[in-house]
Amino acid sequence: MDISTSEFSKEVLESKTPVLVEFWASWCLPCQTANSLLEEIKKEYKKKIKVIKINLDKNPTFSSKYNVKGLPTFMIFKKGKEKERKIGAQSKDNLCQMIEKFI
Repeated sequence: MDISTSEFSKEVLESKTPVLVEFWASWCLPCQTANSLLEEIKKEYKKKIKVIKINLDKNPTFSSKYNVKGLPTFMIFKKGKEKERKIGAQSKDNLCQMIEKFI
């Protein structure tokens, strides 16, 4: 699910379940390849975790607010707090290992 700045608080910070957030941009090739991985993860972890995407071209304030230095950046939020992050292209196994720590 792609969200905007106005939806971030409700969908991520107030979420009852952990949230995997991908910060991405349309020009980022590794971000484009992450789409299919995120769809698989979304199906596998249905009801255990939310998967959210934030386009930094459309929502640039997140870059400084969350200190995003490279794309894609994946973050796990739980109870409104960032718990872990990974920067750059990731394998499905890497993302699943990160998720498993927080569900």
